[in-house]
Amino acid sequence: MSEEPTHDEQPRSRAADRAAARARIEHQQTWVDLQVRQAMERGDFDDLPGKGKPIADLGDTHDPNWWIKKLVEREKVTLLPPSVQLRKEDAELDARLDKLNRESDVRRELEDFNTRVVAARYRTPEGPPLVTMPRDVEATVERWNARRAARRAQRPSAPATTPAGGRRRRWWHRR
Repeated sequence: MSEEPTHDEQPRSRAADRAAARARIEHQQTWVDLQVRQAMERGDFDDLPGKGKPIADLGDTHDPNWWIKKLVEREKVTLLPPSVQLRKEDAELDARLDKLNRESDVRRELEDFNTRVVAARYRTPEGPPLVTMPRDVEATVERWNARRAARRAQRPSAPATTPAGGRRRRWWHRR
């Protein structure tokens, strides 16, 4: 038995490897071009968003933070200094509390707000001075209860209609 290497096992030269890689790359480009051409013929690119419009921000000066600005714009993120953010939250706090149904949730929201206000007061100011004060939890909960009672009083009460037999029919018994 002789152990001569077969054709597949013979070592190839480095130049042959490079030539084979170059041929694969050229073949791949041809294949990709073929796929794109076929997709264009099928009409896959006809109804893409932005068709016929210029590419946005093309030719503008280079901004290294372009991706951050696009992210903020797309996600609608507001980047405010803590003092301004807390002032804005304070103005919207009553409306946010009115959406809550339980007093324990209202108290938890108020405690969280007050904790953030106190923490911001102890930090070095980052922007305008902080003028927002912590909320009095008990007074705010009382006002929340009063607004809740007023909303309930304004709600029209639907008269209870009963069928002819005097008993109210449940929804699963309806036909």
